[in-house]
Amino acid sequence: MNTASQDSTSVPELAKSYSPGDTEDGIRALWGEEGCFHALPSGRSGDEEPFSILIPPPNVTAALHLGHAFNNTLQDVLARYQRMQGRPTLWMPGTDHAGIATQSVVEKRLLEQGKSRTDFTREGFIDKVKAWKDEYEATIVSQLKVMGCSCDWDRLRFTMDPVCTQAVREAFFRLFRDGLIYRGKRLVNWDPVSMTALADDEVEMHDVPGHMWYLRYPLEDGSGHVTVATTRPETMLGDTAVAINPRDPRAEGLRGRNVVVPIVGRVIPIVEDEYVVLPRELSGDQDSTDPKAEFATGFLKVTPAHDPNDWEIGLRHELAVINVMAPDGSISIDHGFEDHSVEVEPFIGLSREDARTAVVDWFQQAGLLENIREYEHAVGHSYRSHVPIEPYLSDQWYVRVTDDRLRGSALRAMSEKDCDSMPEGVTPRSGGEGDGGLTFFPERYAKTFRTWHENLRDWCISRQLWWGHRIPVWMRTIEPDPEAHAQILAKLEDAERDGRDSVAIQSAWTERGCAHHVRRIAGDLLQEQVCLPALEDDDQAALGAELEMGGFEQDPDVLDTWFSSALWPLSTMGWPNASEHGMEGLLDTFNPTSVLSTAREIITLWVSRMVMFNRYFMNGRLPFRDVFVHAVIQDGHGQKMSKSLGNGVDPRDIVRSHGADAMRFVLTQMSTDTQDVRLPVDMVCPHTGETFAPEMIRTAAGHMVTAPEQACPSDPDKRMVTVYGTVSGKGVVSEDTPLAGNTSSKFDIGRNFANKLWNATRFALGTLARSEQAPAGPEVRLDDAPLVDRWIIARLNGSLQAIDASINTYQFSSIADSLYDFAWRDYCDWYLESIKPTVQGDARQSQVLLSMTDALLRVLHPVMPFVTETLWPNVRACGARGVHGLLLPDSEVLASARWPRLEPDVIDHAALEEFARVQDLVGSVRTLRGERNVTIKRRLVMYASPKVVDLATASSGVVETLCGLERIAPLSDAVTAESVVITFEGEEVLLGGLIDSGDLDKERARLTKLCEQKRKQISGFEGRLANDAYVQKAKPELVAETRRMLEASRTELEAAEAALARLG
Repeated sequence: MNTASQDSTSVPELAKSYSPGDTEDGIRALWGEEGCFHALPSGRSGDEEPFSILIPPPNVTAALHLGHAFNNTLQDVLARYQRMQGRPTLWMPGTDHAGIATQSVVEKRLLEQGKSRTDFTREGFIDKVKAWKDEYEATIVSQLKVMGCSCDWDRLRFTMDPVCTQAVREAFFRLFRDGLIYRGKRLVNWDPVSMTALADDEVEMHDVPGHMWYLRYPLEDGSGHVTVATTRPETMLGDTAVAINPRDPRAEGLRGRNVVVPIVGRVIPIVEDEYVVLPRELSGDQDSTDPKAEFATGFLKVTPAHDPNDWEIGLRHELAVINVMAPDGSISIDHGFEDHSVEVEPFIGLSREDARTAVVDWFQQAGLLENIREYEHAVGHSYRSHVPIEPYLSDQWYVRVTDDRLRGSALRAMSEKDCDSMPEGVTPRSGGEGDGGLTFFPERYAKTFRTWHENLRDWCISRQLWWGHRIPVWMRTIEPDPEAHAQILAKLEDAERDGRDSVAIQSAWTERGCAHHVRRIAGDLLQEQVCLPALEDDDQAALGAELEMGGFEQDPDVLDTWFSSALWPLSTMGWPNASEHGMEGLLDTFNPTSVLSTAREIITLWVSRMVMFNRYFMNGRLPFRDVFVHAVIQDGHGQKMSKSLGNGVDPRDIVRSHGADAMRFVLTQMSTDTQDVRLPVDMVCPHTGETFAPEMIRTAAGHMVTAPEQACPSDPDKRMVTVYGTVSGKGVVSEDTPLAGNTSSKFDIGRNFANKLWNATRFALGTLARSEQAPAGPEVRLDDAPLVDRWIIARLNGSLQAIDASINTYQFSSIADSLYDFAWRDYCDWYLESIKPTVQGDARQSQVLLSMTDALLRVLHPVMPFVTETLWPNVRACGARGVHGLLLPDSEVLASARWPRLEPDVIDHAALEEFARVQDLVGSVRTLRGERNVTIKRRLVMYASPKVVDLATASSGVVETLCGLERIAPLSDAVTAESVVITFEGEEVLLGGLIDSGDLDKERARLTKLCEQKRKQISGFEGRLANDAYVQKAKPELVAETRRMLEASRTELEAAEAALARLG
């Protein structure tokens, strides 16, 4: 039952067509004024389980594109649906500071102005980045609101706001204190453009064409040489050994001997190591397809400072580590290259690419270049600058994610079916909180998660940037006094034997709440590290000043962006101070969140780390129960839409061209769990509004992008700038060259659907307004209601069940399909058309119509909130609506309304079967009309058996209405020569009025063709049933269906043959 209190005179008449641009701003304002999306922990009532979801915080580097719109639309569908279920619902919004990415785009903008980061103080540069952040955060929030995202906008978070900053400081402090964060000199993935370290999962592998160079290294005694094969000849300046496999027959003769590194003159040993690949001719496996064996010489140049595999060899053989490069990738003698010779001087300052050419030239001139072969191999690239990374020896901070408290905890979170056994070193599940509670949709992505953790390396978290969370550690170097520091030195020796880098000590700083560690950095030098607890900015500054007076300096580096992102489920809800900042109860109510919707490429970067951190800091509690991995939106060339590539489409462009609901519906419909989605895009001229196919170019990296400037299709003198033009800096937006828009015909179906809903509702409300009788009062019973009314209620029930099931398994395309089928096919095509002749004189049917229109708007609302909210007041203005057993509680705002509910006793399942028969009969008649090009205006006479007449009677006029019949008469009244036969449920049905005497030849031809088709079908079914293998092995229900179809085809053949015989 629902009682509307709104006066119908206050609701304007619906316009003839839906214009999204005229209504969407007002609807957004309405939601904000009503506080529809604000979540309160105290809002829980009864047994309703809270629902929460966190927005994957978009980077503040640039505006959002359709890839973001895709994910956020799906999240909004979930949030709105769960809100309508009556569950306390929190959708937490926020943005990410995106350290490397944001600093890079700001530095690029400064470079265009002839400036660099170093022209500013650290604080001055950060102010520049903050200004950028403020601009694009406002743009991003505006875009999300334009899309209709029902986030709790009162709780907007930013990964560097004071709340999140406190969480980062607290997390770092606890991990440092607990020995899970340490500083060590390791070989890192180095981005020579951004000049910062990268974690393993920030490196993208690409196959690139290159060369294998074969270089000769003379033996120290002058008796010959060995030939090494390398793809990186420039790194030979840092070689500290040549390795040979001990199984190589040449190894014995070279054991204990040395070679001289050309150019440098360094004498280095020949070592034996199993890692070295044997040449195919020495491996004993002539059929090997290993490309390394084909190109190998059996001798490997070992450069521990510039190759991760060489680093491991260096550790095994205690080799020297010589770094020959500066942070920008150029050859340098200032970073550990202490034994350089005069011969090296021409190479100093060269980029790694130029140095490669110069080294090869030197070897060739010296007669030491033996060969060059083309060689394609995988090269790691920075995910941000897209240049090849440089393995680089550097002091960095790490999270010990390989510890069982982190890695093991993540694996134990997986369900038993996804991870049925634990790898070596991981403690089995104990049934504690969170164990086995993590589920992936689609299921295949659980393997990605598991494989990552089974092969995990410690996570490098320090970045050589200015923009980000500065590492809260102060350090100083001391030369220990053997007596005063004897205890510390002893502890360090024990730690180093256990493979640990540092030890915790007690000091005056630990009495102040800090954590104090000591680490050996070189020889007798020690490094003290004091980590501050989570303090407010002023308190941290004061304590930091005290440390600096004692000779300590704060680490200049910042944390990896993903460190703060890993805390997102905690920091957004106030942890570690969950009772402050107006967040009381959030953490207890909404953590763990219900689901995370994300992309597959950040399962390792983000999902993994959120699981580890949430479980570590919350005593095993998961950050989310479900992980939904959505498909990827690609451009028309199959490339992922990307801010940095400039091939993204601003969702506001689609909203302008099609409306927000059209975009949302199509994006929902696109969401399958099997494949990514290509979205061909057209350009919209800002001068004329014309739509056209843009000119495309290929970048140096091989990407297809729009040309940075485009010409107006109707006036080539008028120019416009594309998104790629702005991102690449090759186009400047101005009054004369405005920014081009985008659109896509893919969204036409969504616009048509919104218009269909608008027109259908307008028709329904107009019909009710013209009705001779007002809708009957609430609680109309359906016991003896017309068949079509009982059927539409049953179809509503089926649709609700289908949507509920799809929501629970994140089958979004199925949700869209269910809505489309129910709204367009059931409600518009069948229900409204069926009741046209009767509803205006039937108060009960008017009530069903009003209630069904109400229910329709509710079920469509999560996907199409704007058009449904716009129509909602007009439906409420029609007064009370209610059908017995159909629960539609009233709400002034549709966004706050409850989901329709049906009591089981009102669902007439028999009505579904009966009306399906009506649809079959009507469909046969409509097909015949279509074949003969006879419009519905031409009234026909149907001659049928008593069974068909009874069906028509039970339909309460629906058959006559939808078939366009003048009347229905007994079969015996038919004038067979002037009638056309169809078959229905194995019986003849004749239609009079379809043909004239001159059309008899056409009818004979039609029936003859129909007989041939039926004979062919019968032959196929008989052959299938004559096959014993089919009858015995196929599913019984499939065999039974084949027999049924055979009998139906035989009956239809008999009817067609009889009709043909009557025509003579």
